[in-house]
Amino acid sequence: MECAGNHQPKIVRGDDGYVLEDVPHLSDYISDLPHYLNPLQDNPAYSATKKYFVDAGDTVAQQIVVHKNNPRGTHFRRAGPSQKVYFESEDVYASIVTCGALCPGVNTVIREIVCGLFHMYGVNKVAGIEVGYRGFYSRNTIKLTPKVVDNIHKRGGTILGTSPGGHDTFKIVDSIEDRSFNQVYIVGGDGTQKGASLIFEEIKRRDLKVAVAGIPITIDNDIPVIDKSFGFDTAVEEAQRAINAAHVEAESTDNCIGLVKLMGRNSGHIAMHATLASRDVDCCLIPESPFYLEGPGGLFEYIKTRLKENGHMVIVIAEGAGQDLISEGTGTVDQHDTSGNELLQDVGLWLSQKIKDHFAGPKKMAMNLKYIDPTYMIRAIPSNASDNVSCTLLAQSAIHGVMAGYTGYMVGPVNGKHAYIPFYRAIESQRKVVITDRMWARLLSSTNQPSFLSPKEIMAARRDENPQKQPLDGETATSDESAGQNIAN
Repeated sequence: MECAGNHQPKIVRGDDGYVLEDVPHLSDYISDLPHYLNPLQDNPAYSATKKYFVDAGDTVAQQIVVHKNNPRGTHFRRAGPSQKVYFESEDVYASIVTCGALCPGVNTVIREIVCGLFHMYGVNKVAGIEVGYRGFYSRNTIKLTPKVVDNIHKRGGTILGTSPGGHDTFKIVDSIEDRSFNQVYIVGGDGTQKGASLIFEEIKRRDLKVAVAGIPITIDNDIPVIDKSFGFDTAVEEAQRAINAAHVEAESTDNCIGLVKLMGRNSGHIAMHATLASRDVDCCLIPESPFYLEGPGGLFEYIKTRLKENGHMVIVIAEGAGQDLISEGTGTVDQHDTSGNELLQDVGLWLSQKIKDHFAGPKKMAMNLKYIDPTYMIRAIPSNASDNVSCTLLAQSAIHGVMAGYTGYMVGPVNGKHAYIPFYRAIESQRKVVITDRMWARLLSSTNQPSFLSPKEIMAARRDENPQKQPLDGETATSDESAGQNIAN
């Protein structure tokens, strides 16, 4: 294989259009770095394992649905234990920080990092950073041991606490250097991973032997490249309770609408999956799919039709949907929180009032509306069985990568296999619902709702969601490459 050099991104090329977007390694900027045999080979738990370590050349393909003439495409380094490690167990001083909004499973990740370091690699020194990024420079640390974290996976929230904002790259890296941390595990969503990338770059600039790994959490499931982030399955499952309650209320009351607002600032994945799983929803509104209220084919007309046909209906709306309509009506100016996120208007309350006002107008129609907002209930619960397994795999994969000397990456499942993804790929965009994809078509066929889109808007959506792939290092994209990107999931 031919290596594209030591610059970022770290690209390795092979035959037949093979491209590896590799992650940084401590040896890239620290010379004569000693390495050691991985202690896992003497770990009794792994004694029956046929293969201890992943091969250095093992990679995971980003695209698995391709045409026969497509190039092999982009790959990522496969996660797992390596034969060589670049830290001696007794020299490791690891730190764990949780940032951003709450999400089911954060405590499970904390537990598995602590227990994984201890049981797999014999690491005894692990510190918890309190209240997010600001805790690096404004708080004392919490000593974490397997005994301390033994039962925390049964609780929601995070034992370390969290807070929005607080990211000051230089203060954080100064603290990491002063406290002699040499492994940093950063648990959070897309904004947190952006901060992790800045921390890694500053550590690299200072030539510090400190490995930085990101573990993605977000209920919105909006982090790109990976299949899904942990906490998402739990959130969808818990959202069913709210939808079921709305359906019971609506079905039990004459001409009643059950309206449920779910999370999803810019991505409607929870609303879409919860709707598909429920089968009780008549209309799902998400940020990616514009809708309108008045006129033929609008939401009000659809509501009237459903109430006449069924006597009740259930609407699910993501918190980021309809923000343009609210702004038009109220003239509000965009505002942002301390993390830089746009402050959203409460679309659930807004839509509730709009529906009530419309049907109390000249064309009066007797109706009831029950509004449910389960947002904080969903965020605060412990993770379910599926997410607990995901948390374990993510934590252990992150540990293996850091011990092997890899840094500046986020770990996550790519087509069912865990991989190390460079930070720049993890933060370059947000993963959104593709409204020209078959998954959204399945939802429309389930709810029988109108798409609220004109043919012109559909064509625009197709253009936005299938941009020409940008070639790497001046490489020309082939027509086969473009065709491969357009295959629906």
